[in-house]
Amino acid sequence: MPLAVDRYVLGPFMTNCYVVRAGEDASQAVVIDPGAGATELLGELAGSGKTCAAVLVTHGDADHIGAVAELAEGSGAPVYAPAIERISPLRMQGAWAGPPTRPYRPTTTLAGGETVEAAGIAFDVLATPGHSPDHLAYSSEGMLFAGDLLFQQSVGRVDVPGGDWDTLLESVGMLFELLPPETVVYPGHGDPTTLGFEQARNPFLGELRPS
Repeated sequence: MPLAVDRYVLGPFMTNCYVVRAGEDASQAVVIDPGAGATELLGELAGSGKTCAAVLVTHGDADHIGAVAELAEGSGAPVYAPAIERISPLRMQGAWAGPPTRPYRPTTTLAGGETVEAAGIAFDVLATPGHSPDHLAYSSEGMLFAGDLLFQQSVGRVDVPGGDWDTLLESVGMLFELLPPETVVYPGHGDPTTLGFEQARNPFLGELRPS
């Protein structure tokens, strides 16, 4: 049975938050990048008889972690995240239109290479630096939750502290080599895409196309 993925577009940066379940009938969910709207998320889960079993974070930008503390405290779910103490949680604070992000120490810190099992789903953790030094992506069952590394027809910003263009290209190239082209990419902003489409069509990734 394929994973069930619900997308919530939250906060002033229109950040994608994903609620992922092992199937449509599953009662437990994994929440990825809750950038805002913890009350809304908890209400949606409770109203449909579901619970949050874990919170996964791709990177420490404020628009991706704004609701982590409230969601974790409200659900009791563990938080899995990169070493965000090495990335300022307020890295985008100058443009952030909401209140300062509440700090929250992850239950488990990830670096890539691990497997996180929650809600009956196994996520492979991939180190994908470039947009930020400790950026992670989560892969499971033909799906990739890519954070701000790769978007439909675009890529993550590197003009922010810790961003690096060559590193970002290396990370995207690693994904192209590691995962099949039909892998569905769920990005941090915008609509889903596939790795194959982005390798063939993304205007920023011409040098990663097969010769």
